[in-house]
Amino acid sequence: MCRATIFVTGGAGFVGSHTVLVLLNAGYEVVVVDSLINAVPDKDGFLPESLRRVQELTGKSLTFYKVDLLDKEGLENIFCKHKLEYVIHFAALKAVGESCQIPLDYYHNNISGTISLLEVMKKFNVKKIIFSSSATVYGVPQYLPLDEKHPVGTNCTNPYGRTKYFIEEILRDISVAEKRWSIILLRYFNPVGAHESGQIGEDPQGIPNNLMPYISQVAVGRRCEVQVFGKDFRTPDGTGIRDYIHVLDLAEGHVAALKKLDDTKGCMVYNLGTGKGQTVLEVIRAFEEATGIKIPHCTVGRRAGDVDILCADPTLAEKELSWKAKRSLVQMCQFNFHCSFKVIVYYKKKSAYRHKKIRYFNSYNC
Repeated sequence: MCRATIFVTGGAGFVGSHTVLVLLNAGYEVVVVDSLINAVPDKDGFLPESLRRVQELTGKSLTFYKVDLLDKEGLENIFCKHKLEYVIHFAALKAVGESCQIPLDYYHNNISGTISLLEVMKKFNVKKIIFSSSATVYGVPQYLPLDEKHPVGTNCTNPYGRTKYFIEEILRDISVAEKRWSIILLRYFNPVGAHESGQIGEDPQGIPNNLMPYISQVAVGRRCEVQVFGKDFRTPDGTGIRDYIHVLDLAEGHVAALKKLDDTKGCMVYNLGTGKGQTVLEVIRAFEEATGIKIPHCTVGRRAGDVDILCADPTLAEKELSWKAKRSLVQMCQFNFHCSFKVIVYYKKKSAYRHKKIRYFNSYNC
């Protein structure tokens, strides 16, 4: 039986590449578009390195186009070539701190790019979409854990979160105006970890924006110590609490939502998280337990836009999507470390031309 063809935007990124892997393993045909703003090509300059490795891991092929969502003509050419049935939309700039520094870039890229995508979808009568949203739309929590009925938008603490909220509102308006659209919004929390092979994961160039890759880089000796941003949060140990979810659990959640789209009319929203938060210091201790490596750390000032606690109530996703996060924090740490260790091995093998190769590594291909 022929399986549906899924159009994945931003599919070369961290969450996107793992979702593409799960889609391929589930038997779907996958067409990926990515501008490579958060990913880089393989040594032949054709596929992103992350997707080349996804093909190796699955033994299956995908179709890739280097196209920016703002390039509407480029998108239309892709839709002309393929019978696309569903869209999973990841493509976005995504760093909270950076969004506070260059907000116009975030509004233009994330919102205008999404509008361009939706206009092309409408033109080609493709009206089933999963939007990769974020827990940042909840802003400062009014109660915890955060369920899907919690107010959104009014207390967003950074431009990145507001772009996600505005896109959610655009999608809601479309679902009201045009009844044939099927839309699922997935608000997910902090994705970490890597594929168990260590071949794809998260290993940023420069200073990591996220905790787990920062810890991993300290563990393998690429950085001296972890910077803990703030020790005055209203939490048991003074460091921020987040709901960390394994990236493969998150990827499987997107595929579970894909199966739900056929039964969905209008717009539905689901949290994807574990329902249990950990402080920064608890994550550091879990990493030490998982790897046996002591992680030195120091406290620095808080970042703009950070809130004390973000923790999901994933009950609705478990009930309606038959999905539940199943991988532990220790597993997240183990797989993340495995990926970072693979980077070190790679560089040692390629040391003769390390400086030529280093630009071909970023946070989305370990």
